[in-house]
Amino acid sequence: MREVLANRLSRLLCVKSLVTLILTVVFAVMALQGQISQEFMTVYTVIIAFYFGTQLERTAQKGSGAA
Repeated sequence: MREVLANRLSRLLCVKSLVTLILTVVFAVMALQGQISQEFMTVYTVIIAFYFGTQLERTAQKGSGAA
């Protein structure tokens, strides 16, 4: 159990995850203030799509037995 928690924490602290989390917090704050611009929405969408796309591909590779 402790290994799983440590592994998840180490993955959370990678740069890609930190950028995504910070950007999501900024998005939430801007949404609450009603200040989301079209440019920010475009950048946010691209980054989130990239993040979840790479996560999905990594999961698919593990499922197929590839390293």
